[in-house]
Amino acid sequence: VTLDRPGEGATMLWTLTLLLFCIRLSLGMTSIVMQSQPELWIETNYPQAPWENVTLWCKSPSQISSKFLLLKDKTQMTCIQPSYKTFQVSFSIGALTKSNTGLYRCCYWKETGWSEPSKVLELEAPGQLPKPIFWIQSENSPLPGCNVNILCHGWLQDLVFMLFKEGYAEPVDYQVPTGTVAIFSISNMTPESEGVYICRTHILILPTLWSEPSNPLKLIVAGLYPKTTLTACPGPIMAPGESLNLRCQGPIYGKTFALIRLEDLAKSFYLKRLIKNEAYFFFRALKIHGAGHYLCFYYDGSYRGSFLSDILKIWVTDTFPKTWLLAQPSPVVQMGRNVILWCRRPVDGVGLALYKKGEDKPLQLLDNTNIDNEESFFLSNVTYSDAGIYICHYLSWKTSIRMTSHNTVELVVVDKLPKPSLSAWPSTMFKLGKSITLQCRVPHLVLEFSMELEERATFQKFSLDGDFIISNVEGKGRGTYSYNYHIEAHSNIWSHRSEPLKLMGPVGLLTWNYILNEAIRLSLIVQLVALLLVVLWIRWKYWSLRIREAWLLGTAQGVTMLFIIMALLCCVISFAGLCNGVLTEETEIIMPTPKPELWAETNFPLAPWKNLTLWCRSPSGSTKEFVLLKDGTGWIATRPASEQVRAAFPLGALTQSHTGSYHCHSWEEMAVSEPSEALELVGTDILPKPVISASPPIRGRELQIRCKGWLAGMGFALYKEGLQEPVQQLGTVGREAFFIIQRMEDKDEGNYSCRTHTEKRPFKWSEPSEPLELVIKEMYPKPYFKTWASPMVTPGVRVTFNCSTPHQHMSFILYKDGSEIASSDKSWASPGASAAHFLIISVGFGDGGNYSCRYYDFSIWSEPSDSVELVVTEFYPKPTLLAQPGPVVLPGKNVTLQCQGAFQGMRFALLYEGTPVPLQFQSTSGNSADFLLHTIGTEDSGNYSCVYYETTMSNRGSYLSKPIMIWVTDIFPKPRLFAEPSSVVSMGQNVTLWCQGPVHGVGYILHKEREATSVQLWGSTSSDGAFPITNVSGASIGRYTCCYHPDWTSPIKIQPSNTLELIVTGLLPKPSLLAQLGPMVAPGENMTLRCQGELPDSTFVLLKEGSQEPLEQQRPNGYRADFWMPAVRGEDSGIYSCIYYLDSAPFAASNHSDFLEIWVTDKPPKPSLSAWPSTVFKLEKDITLQCRGPLPGVEFILEHDREEAPQQFSDDGDFVINNVEGKGIGNYSCSYRLQAYPDIWSEPSDPLELVGAGGPAAQECTVGNIVRSSLIVVVVVALGIVLAIEWRKWPRFRTRNSETDGRDQTIALEECNQEEPGTDSNSPSSISQATSVELPVPI
Repeated sequence: VTLDRPGEGATMLWTLTLLLFCIRLSLGMTSIVMQSQPELWIETNYPQAPWENVTLWCKSPSQISSKFLLLKDKTQMTCIQPSYKTFQVSFSIGALTKSNTGLYRCCYWKETGWSEPSKVLELEAPGQLPKPIFWIQSENSPLPGCNVNILCHGWLQDLVFMLFKEGYAEPVDYQVPTGTVAIFSISNMTPESEGVYICRTHILILPTLWSEPSNPLKLIVAGLYPKTTLTACPGPIMAPGESLNLRCQGPIYGKTFALIRLEDLAKSFYLKRLIKNEAYFFFRALKIHGAGHYLCFYYDGSYRGSFLSDILKIWVTDTFPKTWLLAQPSPVVQMGRNVILWCRRPVDGVGLALYKKGEDKPLQLLDNTNIDNEESFFLSNVTYSDAGIYICHYLSWKTSIRMTSHNTVELVVVDKLPKPSLSAWPSTMFKLGKSITLQCRVPHLVLEFSMELEERATFQKFSLDGDFIISNVEGKGRGTYSYNYHIEAHSNIWSHRSEPLKLMGPVGLLTWNYILNEAIRLSLIVQLVALLLVVLWIRWKYWSLRIREAWLLGTAQGVTMLFIIMALLCCVISFAGLCNGVLTEETEIIMPTPKPELWAETNFPLAPWKNLTLWCRSPSGSTKEFVLLKDGTGWIATRPASEQVRAAFPLGALTQSHTGSYHCHSWEEMAVSEPSEALELVGTDILPKPVISASPPIRGRELQIRCKGWLAGMGFALYKEGLQEPVQQLGTVGREAFFIIQRMEDKDEGNYSCRTHTEKRPFKWSEPSEPLELVIKEMYPKPYFKTWASPMVTPGVRVTFNCSTPHQHMSFILYKDGSEIASSDKSWASPGASAAHFLIISVGFGDGGNYSCRYYDFSIWSEPSDSVELVVTEFYPKPTLLAQPGPVVLPGKNVTLQCQGAFQGMRFALLYEGTPVPLQFQSTSGNSADFLLHTIGTEDSGNYSCVYYETTMSNRGSYLSKPIMIWVTDIFPKPRLFAEPSSVVSMGQNVTLWCQGPVHGVGYILHKEREATSVQLWGSTSSDGAFPITNVSGASIGRYTCCYHPDWTSPIKIQPSNTLELIVTGLLPKPSLLAQLGPMVAPGENMTLRCQGELPDSTFVLLKEGSQEPLEQQRPNGYRADFWMPAVRGEDSGIYSCIYYLDSAPFAASNHSDFLEIWVTDKPPKPSLSAWPSTVFKLEKDITLQCRGPLPGVEFILEHDREEAPQQFSDDGDFVINNVEGKGIGNYSCSYRLQAYPDIWSEPSDPLELVGAGGPAAQECTVGNIVRSSLIVVVVVALGIVLAIEWRKWPRFRTRNSETDGRDQTIALEECNQEEPGTDSNSPSSISQATSVELPVPI
C-alpha cells in the first residue's frame, strides 16, 4: 500500500484536509509550542492595477531583527540589513513581469539563526491577483459543538473575500476586512457543515478582476465514529535512518484512514484507502524533523470522521535526552528517614533504572507501564550505606541510541547536617568606609542561615540566602564569625558550625569617628594660628604706619570673614561625618539575669534552729561568686562550692542577732542577678516564714496555691481568714507544696495564708505567710502561646515566643516561672497588634523555665495562657539510653528505653527525631527512668534520645544522649562490608575488614567462603566491627561476608552483607593500561581504558586511586580487556590502574600497571605562574616566569596585557623577562596545550604583576595625611581670599591738591622729615627727602 501525499493524487491535488476538534485538541497531550512565522504581504500605489508597482513587506511577529531575507522559488535570495533593528522591512519588486513571477517567502534573523519562513506568496502573470491561501483555526468552546474560524489570506488590502462550498454556485459568505486576512466563522459545527471549501478575492472597486481559487480545504467532522488506536513498531523512540511503522486501527471496515503530525499539519497529512479496518503508515529512513506528535482517524465518503486517537509522541534522535534526578524533601537526610528520588525526563513510554555510582546493577526499575512524566524511586530507612551519588537511566532496547550525560544527586546521610563553607568578599580586611559580604554556601537548599560573632555572645543574625553584609562602624565589624544552618526537612536540627573566619580592620583602629575628630582638631588649630598671625600683622601695620581709623574697619571685616570660614569648615566636616554616618545595629533585648534560689538545710529536723545553713544556687553556669544580704545591708560573699553552682552560708545555732530578712545574689562577670525570694528568720525557735503565691483565679477553673517553706522535710497547712482550722494539710513533700482548689467559685474568695511545721509531733510551727487575697474578676479568654522552636534548646540558639489573641489593640505580658519579665511595649511589638513576639537572642542556662503570657486592655486582664516548658540542655553530662531487650523489635511487641542519668531527683524526657515535642516525661527520685513503647509498629522506627533536667532551677538540662536507632522489622537490616585501605592489597601488607550497620549495640560475625566456621567475632560494644588481617598472604585471599550477631535471643531473621573479594597483588607480571582517545576527555563523552596482560584466560580488574573497591571486572577471551566508561563526569577524573589474575588461581593477582591519570574536563586545568627571584625588577636584572601545569607533554604560552599577540612560547614553561625601557612591567598570564590536542588550550593562569622602577610607583597615602593636606589647602586659600578682599577695601591715601573740604588729607611722614644724626639738613639729600614727602603712600 502506498502513501497518498498532497500533490501526488489526482483528486486531492493541493488539498488540505483538517479536523474540527469538537472535543479538546489537547486530549491527553501537553501543549505544543509552534514556531512563529513572519508575515508577508503586498503593498501598491495602483489599487486598480496592483501589478504595475509591487512592494513586498516582511514583518517579524514578536521581536526586532537586524536582517531580513526574501526567497524566490527556494533559490534566489535578497537580504536586507537595515541601519537599525526593526520589526519590518520592504522589498521593492517594481512592475510585475514574467521574470518576477514565482513563489515568495521571507525570513528574519534571530539569535539562534534564521526563523521559519513565512507562508508562500504566489505571484502569477501580470493582470491577475495573487492566489490566496486558506487554513483553519479551531477554538475550544464550553458549549456543545465546536466553533471554527477559516482564514483566507489575500496578500493585498482593500479586497473582497468570497467563501465558496463545493456543490453551491453562490458564495456561502463574504468579508471586506481592513487588512489582508478575512476570517469566516462557522459556529456550532454540525455534520451539515462538512465539505470542501475554497476562497477567492477581487478588488473592491473592480469586481470583475478575480484571483485564482485557493487550494481546497476539506472539513471533516470528527466524533461520529468510534475512536481509533495508534501504535508504533518497533517503538516510539527511533534513531535517524531507521524505519518506522505506525499502525492505525478502527472497528469499522472500508474507511479512509488519515495520519497527521500536529507540528506541521499542512505538510504531514497521509491517507490510506483500505477495505480492512486498519492501516499501516511506513516511514523509511527517518530524519530528525520526523519526530513529533502523531494521531490518526478515519472517515467515510461524506467526510464523516471518527474520534481522534490518543496522541503518540515519536522521538527521532541519536542520543537520549537528559534526565533530571531530584531528592525530596532534601538530598541531606538523617539516618532512618525516608527519601524519594524523582526522575524527570522528556521521553514518554520508556522505563527507567536507578543506579548508584560504584554498583553495576540497578537498584530499582520502573517499566513503561506504571510511570508518568515524573517517576519516583523510594528509599526507606536510609543508612550510611545509602549515601552516595545516584543517577537514573532509560531502559531502552535501542543500542543505536547513545545515552547522554545525566544529572546526578548526591545523597548525604548524617546524624547532623554537615558544616557549610564560609568566605568573605572582596577580602577579609576592612577598607575605610567599605563593607564586607560574608557568604555562607552549602550544596543543597537551606531554610535559614545563622551567623554568630565569637567576641559578642549575644550577637546573632539570620539570612535566607546566606549573604551577610558587615560594616566596620566604630570598629564593631572586626572579629571571628561562624555560621550554621538548618533545612526545611529538619527545621529543628542545626548543622555543624562552619570553620571560623576572622575579619580585620585598618591598622590602628582607624574609624570614621576617629578621622572626623582628628580633622576637626587639626582644622581648629590651623585656624587659630592663622587668626593669630592676621592679628599680629595688623598690629604691626598700625605701629609702623600709626593709622587707627583705617585698620579698625579692616580688622573687623577680616575677623568676621575668618570666623565665617571657620564655621563653614566645621559645618562641612560635620556634614561629611553625618553623610558617612554610623550604622546602628538593632537593639538586642537581653533577658534579665535570673534570680537565684535560696533555701535552708539542717541536721536537726526536729529543731532546725540548732544548726542552720543557708544555701544559694544560681541557674547560670557562669556565676563567679554569691552574695548573701541580711536586711539589705550586711553581706557575706563566697565562691561556688560545686559544679552545681551553689554556695553554703553556715549560720550555726540561731541567736537573736540572726533574726532578719535574708536574700542572695549571684555575681557574674559583668552583672549581678536579681535578689532571690526573701527568707525571714523571725526567732530562735521558730521556723522561717513561708511565701505564698497563686495565679489569678478564674471562675469555674482549677487553682493552684503555692507555698514555699525554705526547709526540706516539713509539713504544710493552708488557712483561710475567718476559719480556725486549716482548710488543707499536706505531709512532707519537699521545700514547697501546692494546694488545689478544684473549682473556683464565689465562696472560695478571701484571704489565704500558709504555715509549715516539723515532721513529727509535737509540731514546731512557722510564722504565717503574708496573706494572699483571692478575688474572681471578669477576664478575657486565655491567649494562644507557643514557641517557634523545640522546647529542648541548646545554649546560644534563638528562641521566639508568640502570644496572640483574636482581640485587637491589646498589650501583652510575658511571665517566667510566674514572674513578669517582659511586656509588649514598642521594643517588643507594634501598637495595636493582636500578637506579640518575645525574643531571646541567645539562650543561656538561666533562661530555662515555665513561660506563659497574658494580655490586657485597661483594667481587664486575660486568663493566663498554657505554659511552655523551655529546657536549656548541655549543662549536665549526657545520659545513656539503652533498649531492652534490644534495638531490633518485631512489629506489635513492646520495647523499654532506659535513660540513665548522673544525678538523682531529675525529670527525664524521651525525644524522637523529627518531633519537636518530647514523647514522654518522667520525674523520679533516682537517677534513671524507663520509657515503655507499647505495641510498636513500623512507623515507630527511628532515632530516639533522652535528656534529664532539673525543675527547680531554670530547667537546666543535660546533653542529649547518643541516639539509639529502633528498628521495627522482622529482619535485621543488611550490613555493609568493606576493606580499608582497599580490597586489593599487596603481599605482606595489613588490611582491616570493616562490617558496619545502622543497628547499635549488636555484635558482628565474619564469614569466609568455603570455611565452615566464622573467622573472627567482634564484641557488641560498638556499631562498627573491625576484623584486622595482618601480613596478608595467599591464605587470606577469597570472598568474605559478615552479618549481625545479637547478644540476646531474638526471632528476627539475619541477612548477610555484600560479598567482598580480597585480592592479593604481586604474584604475576604487571599489565599495561592506556586510554584509547587520550588521558583527557570532555564531560558527557565516552572513554575506553584498555588493559593488556601477558597471560590468557585471565580476569582483568580496573582500579581507581581512593576507591576502596574495584571499579569493574571483565573476563575476556584474549589477552586484553576494554573497560568502557559512558558519559564520563568530572568525578571520574583520577588515577587509574589495572591488574589481572588467572581463572585457575582466582584473586592471586599481578602487580599494578603503571598509573594512568585521566582528566574529565572541557579545558585542561589552569596552570600556576610564579616569578623568580621576585616580582620586582632590579637594575639591569631579569626575572624568570615559571609556568607549571599538571599534565606532561605540553607547550606553554605567555601573554602580556600590553601585547595583543602572545609574547613567548616554551616547552619547559620558563620565560625570561627583561625591563628594557620599562616594557617588562605589567600583568602576565600563561596557558598550555597538549601536544596530542593542539587545538585545545587550558584556562589561563591567575594574573601575575611585575613592577619596577620603570613603571608607575605605588605611593601610599594614609587617610590622615589626605585629611590634613586638604584642610591646610582650604585654610590657605581662605586666608588668601580674606587678604585680597581687605586689600581692595583698604582706604587709599590722597595728595593735598585733591578736591576735598579743605582739610589736610596728606600724610606727613615724620620719619622722612627728620634728619639722621650727624647729617646736614641743607644737604642735597635732605632736600630730596623733603620734596618727596607728599607722594601718595599706599598701604
